[in-house]
Amino acid sequence: MEFAQPQWLFLLILVPLYGLWQWLRRQATPGLTFSNLRAARDAPRGPRVYAVILPSLLRMGALTLCVLALARPQVREVTQERYAEGVDIVLVLDTSTSMRAEDFRPNRFEAAREVASEFIAGRVSDRVGLIVFAAKAYTQAPLTLDYAFLQRMLEEVEVGVIQDGTAIGTALATAVNRLKDTPAESKVIILLTDGQNNRGEIDPVTASEVAATLGVRVYAIGVGTYGEAPFVFDRPFGGRQRQMVPVEIDEDMLRSIARGTGGQYFRATDEQALREIYEQIGDLEKTQIETRIYTDYEERYVRFLWPGLLLILIEVLLKTTLLRRFP
Repeated sequence: MEFAQPQWLFLLILVPLYGLWQWLRRQATPGLTFSNLRAARDAPRGPRVYAVILPSLLRMGALTLCVLALARPQVREVTQERYAEGVDIVLVLDTSTSMRAEDFRPNRFEAAREVASEFIAGRVSDRVGLIVFAAKAYTQAPLTLDYAFLQRMLEEVEVGVIQDGTAIGTALATAVNRLKDTPAESKVIILLTDGQNNRGEIDPVTASEVAATLGVRVYAIGVGTYGEAPFVFDRPFGGRQRQMVPVEIDEDMLRSIARGTGGQYFRATDEQALREIYEQIGDLEKTQIETRIYTDYEERYVRFLWPGLLLILIEVLLKTTLLRRFP
């Protein structure tokens, strides 16, 4: 609750001043003169003796309530309506076995999944879908605003479930197919991979040309350090063995894909760099949100005014009946 005219609250200082004035006035009012007050002093006092101050207390309460009513207490109810034109985003995640390389912590795939999860959590009104690929591409989650569902689908993704390989062109074509009929004005693919296109029937450049024709921007991310990266192999008879393997990312192809669709290419050599890349893409594809605020005020002065008037009425009744004074 708030007051529309709080300046009237300064009148509340008059309430204790009125009480003081009433007390001083009562002390100065002369009564009857007796030669000896011993008998009256020892006599028992009834309720009427203590009720003498009741009219003054009622008047002070009435003044307090009337001043509060004069300050116009009111309750403010605020309603917000948000209008947003969202972006349709498809995350395309490489799940080939090379994503187990440990140049990221704990490995490339786990780092990519964690950062993608953070990216999803930061969206407001964008529809986001998820496609995973290795030798083939599959839709893990269609475009949706249910981010909790999307997070669950992302958690279920594992490396090695799909036949090994890197079908970048097929993955791009699958993502474009998901976006081609959507009504969104802004359509985006975020492609993350650590290798070269070596599987699939569709060439990545051809898929990117189709994306450009349909107005789909591709942001390509190459993940992996420069040179060599540690990789753990499961040997049939030798157990798990760590070996350094060369990092082979077809940056020229990824750069061509991104440039041809109006997007950008990024290289992430560690998890922090990957996180910064997703943040940069998020800033580039930020949703414009329009907020309309409606404020409704409900006056509550009546809740103070009527009780104040009731106290005045009770005071008048008491002073003219039970507490009536005779000269």
